[in-house]
Amino acid sequence: MRFAEYAKYDGLGLASLVAKKKVNPIELLDEAIARAEELNPKLNAIVYKDYERAREKAKGKLPKGAFTGVPFLLKDIFAMAEGVPTRQASRFFPPIPWPNDCEMTARFKRSGLIPFAKTNVPEFGLVPTTESKLYGPAHNPWDLSRSTGGSSGGSGAAVAAGIVPLAHANDGGGSIRIPASACGLVGLKPTRGRVSYAPDLSDSIDGLGVEGVVSRTVRDTAAASDAISGFVPGDPYCATPEPPSYLDGMKRKPKTLRIAFSTKKLDGTPLHPDCVAAVKRAAKICRDLGHDVEEAMPELDQATLIPMFMVLWSSNLAAGIDTLAELTGQKPSLDNLEGLTWGLYEAGKSVTASEYIRSKRGINLASRSMAKFHETYDMWLSATLGSPPVKLGTFDMDERDPQKSFAPLIEYVPFTAMQNVTGQPAINMPLHWNKEGLPIGVQFVGRFGDELGLLKLAAQLESAAPWIDQYKKIKV
Repeated sequence: MRFAEYAKYDGLGLASLVAKKKVNPIELLDEAIARAEELNPKLNAIVYKDYERAREKAKGKLPKGAFTGVPFLLKDIFAMAEGVPTRQASRFFPPIPWPNDCEMTARFKRSGLIPFAKTNVPEFGLVPTTESKLYGPAHNPWDLSRSTGGSSGGSGAAVAAGIVPLAHANDGGGSIRIPASACGLVGLKPTRGRVSYAPDLSDSIDGLGVEGVVSRTVRDTAAASDAISGFVPGDPYCATPEPPSYLDGMKRKPKTLRIAFSTKKLDGTPLHPDCVAAVKRAAKICRDLGHDVEEAMPELDQATLIPMFMVLWSSNLAAGIDTLAELTGQKPSLDNLEGLTWGLYEAGKSVTASEYIRSKRGINLASRSMAKFHETYDMWLSATLGSPPVKLGTFDMDERDPQKSFAPLIEYVPFTAMQNVTGQPAINMPLHWNKEGLPIGVQFVGRFGDELGLLKLAAQLESAAPWIDQYKKIKV
């Protein structure tokens, strides 16, 4: 029997129904699977199905957690799960079932979530759109001709369309916040080191990468943060201590905040008018809530930092591909890698040790610059994207010259990589839709370690300018 009310609830709401025995976990899972089968031919959000094992899990005894009995999706990057392949949308990555759950996946499961499929991504998560040669494009449920963003694009589409209330996402240059903006969702990038990559990886992209979720509600994001946060001995980075509970803490009203906002890109060039409107609306809501809001821009030299960022990205990509080549006996080539990936791989192979170390030092200095900015301002508000969600096919994935291929991508995502550089938490908030009905997200950036401050403000904004009814307008 279909559970017609399913999409009206967030993850915590569904878990409450399970706890009160108003619905069974297998009923929720069957509804999620039915929705996936109905919608995925249009969305292409899901690329690997693990339905039957999930059904067996749902019929058994589940862990008692915040999300007990709630269906869930894992992204096809880094969310290693026992018995499930993780291919990162690359033909170079063989479909080999992973031998174990990574710590993060285990924590998701201990919270009671039931993973039943994996979601679409771009190859190796390199670009802010989800259009790989292996899986094909993911389609935005607000407009099927538009990009879902990337790299967590499949997760974003599935949550916005109501297949699941929240889904795994990760972020090495904006890959939680970008699809959250494009799909009208909450997307929190946590502080560097907040979520462990144990036991399979030391870190992600020299600390640029972090793990989290995309969701429809702030409280689901807070509860998911409670579920997966925490240091594991041996981790190379350690964030500031977590609060006893993000979910409980976000319910407290934030103090009066001093918020800086920016209506231009870091280099001073203009944003799309829809993005400017979204920032100004968010600033007004914050001001109406009693916060001190003024226009100001941090001193981040994008012209210097982006090349340093690309040194780390390209060299880490090259190391990953070379490791995979060694393990599988394959030879990297344009026969098994996309053109953009191949170009970045070759660039990474040419990075010298001196360039690599200088880039690490430069990025660390940027972290100090932002810390200085936050001596004056509690939060920084900007657009998340440089324009509304782009049409699918806008970016050339066959361009091998990294400068040519990434220039338009950086124009599209002019802010998000900076928080991966500095390690700070940042959250996308779905506070604005344009005249075409497309979501235009805004980003709030907090001090290093202050996810709770962001979640308190986010909960206040959600109450003042609720967006939950917007999802009723999706007609996939």
